[in-house]
Amino acid sequence: MLFRAATAGPADLARAVAHPAAGPVPALTAGRIREELAGNRIRPEWIWTAEDEGGRILARALWWGRADSERPIALDCLQVAAGVADPAGVAAGLLDAGHKAFGGLPGYTISLPRGWRDAPELAAAVGWRQEAAYRTGLTREIERLRYEWTPAAGMPAPTDRLVFREGTDEEMLDAFARLSRGSLDLATRHELEVMDAEQLAREDFDFYFDCPGERSWWRLAHLPDGRLAGLAVPSATPYHRNVGYLGVVPEQRGRGLIDEILAEITRFHASQGAERITATTDTVNKPMAAAFDRAGYEVTEIRLVLEAPGR
Repeated sequence: MLFRAATAGPADLARAVAHPAAGPVPALTAGRIREELAGNRIRPEWIWTAEDEGGRILARALWWGRADSERPIALDCLQVAAGVADPAGVAAGLLDAGHKAFGGLPGYTISLPRGWRDAPELAAAVGWRQEAAYRTGLTREIERLRYEWTPAAGMPAPTDRLVFREGTDEEMLDAFARLSRGSLDLATRHELEVMDAEQLAREDFDFYFDCPGERSWWRLAHLPDGRLAGLAVPSATPYHRNVGYLGVVPEQRGRGLIDEILAEITRFHASQGAERITATTDTVNKPMAAAFDRAGYEVTEIRLVLEAPGR
């Protein structure tokens, strides 16, 4: 079996793009792939196929990154043709080949409907993908809720519980570090196993600074007496506005202040004309999920994140 990138020329790329995204797991259409190629978020060297001796495509993997990424950030789609006896084995071989070419292990996010475990065909299709990911080093699993706000949910009214202001980079870094302590976010907790809060704060700062949103959008949240209460980082993706980062410092948690911070982000994006605001949180982070529910955000999908430990 041959594993290779779709880099032999326009005809080779067109063939890989046109490969049908069949099966119960949602995948990008050929039209969407061409849009991502045009935006440099998917590239020929990030589209890999597994072919039999006759040149028939048995599997395809699509990795995604930002327009300026040197390497792919995440595996977006993974398909194996119906009738392949060992889909997990073929998929694992394809992922291994891509990982070796990239010199790293990009995570894999599978977008799924709620209740996907109760649909046997869908659960089986997710199962072989999980097995392939595990075989290639993506052994840490996080399940996340993907939320969406639209104007139909209504606009939260401002209150006098918090005061929001811009902050210096140093103040923002301090807030990021303070918020990470005791966080229920699984990615944050995993990162704190391999680095300290100040190192993680710098990584978080740099990540959101590089997102399509503006640094000038970020706000510190203070109590009326001047004490720091939390942080609001409205952000954006290449496709829409989103809730980037938010939280309450440990000593102020349990007072409902997260609702105020989320409302500030929502108001900000809505004031800029956003018709859709997206957000994600771990299924185990029940307080954050409850805050999104109270704010009128609707769950639109489940995201199953498979990644390498220590990322």
